[in-house]
Amino acid sequence: MESKSSAHYQRLYRQRLREQGLVKKEVWILPEHAPQLLAFERRLRQPRAMLASMEKEEGMQRPQVWTAQALHDALLAAPLFVSGQATVELIQGADASLHLCMREYGDLPLFVAVYGEQIIVEALLWPADDVRDLVAFNEEVLRTHKLFPLSSIGLEKLADGREGYTMFGALSASSGLADILLEIELLADNVIKATEAYEGFLKA
Repeated sequence: MESKSSAHYQRLYRQRLREQGLVKKEVWILPEHAPQLLAFERRLRQPRAMLASMEKEEGMQRPQVWTAQALHDALLAAPLFVSGQATVELIQGADASLHLCMREYGDLPLFVAVYGEQIIVEALLWPADDVRDLVAFNEEVLRTHKLFPLSSIGLEKLADGREGYTMFGALSASSGLADILLEIELLADNVIKATEAYEGFLKA
C-alpha cells in the first residue's frame, strides 16, 4: 500500500479539530517553551473530568528501563489511548516496535522503537520524490530545524526502496511515561507544523 504524505494527515487533522468544536488561537512564546505550551494546549482540549485522570497517569510508576511490551501495556492504560484519541499496536519481531495511530492528527501513523537505552519516535514526512528541489529543500531544513523543538528531520531508505524524509525524536529508555507521551504528541504536532512550513517545496 502506498504511503500517504504528511499533507494528507494535516488536512484530516484540521478537519477533526473543527468537528470537535475547537478554535485556533495564536500565541507568541520563546522557542524553548514549545514543549510546555503543547502540554498545556493538550490539557485545554480535554473536558474537566479528563484532567484529573491525566494527572493520575503522570504519577504512574515505570520500570527501570522500558521494553516495547512494557511500553505498549502502559500506553494502553494512558488516557490518550483509553479515550480512543490514539491507538497502539505491538509489532512483534526480532526488534519489537509499536505502531501508533494518532486519531486527533488525522490518523497520522507514528512508530516507536526501544533500542537499548534509547526510545525513538518516528513519522514519515514524504518520499524524496515529492520534493521539487532537493538541494534547496535540504538547505531550508538545516536553517529552520530549530522551529520544531525536540524533533529532527532525516533522510532514509523506505520499505519500498525509495528514499524518504522522516521526522523523529529520541529520549532515554528510562524516561517517565508522561515524558514519553509528551514526545509522542509533540512529534505528531511537529509533523503537522513541518508540513505547513515546507509545503512550498513539494510538487503539486
